[in-house]
Amino acid sequence: MKTNVGSVERAIRIVLGLFIISLAFWGPESPWAFLGVVPVLTGLVRYCPVWQLIGVNTDKKIETTKI
Repeated sequence: MKTNVGSVERAIRIVLGLFIISLAFWGPESPWAFLGVVPVLTGLVRYCPVWQLIGVNTDKKIETTKI
């Protein structure tokens, strides 16, 4: 599986996901807060299926060709 989530986006996804999950305990205490697991997982795996479907790739690796 190719990665399509860059380093900065990865950090943002993990922090935002953990914040959303924390709302289940300290905020409105709604089970919907557990949807924060999705950005945490996509951040840890560095792959987002939605980005794949729409053709977005924020992982900027330099493509080199072997001679």
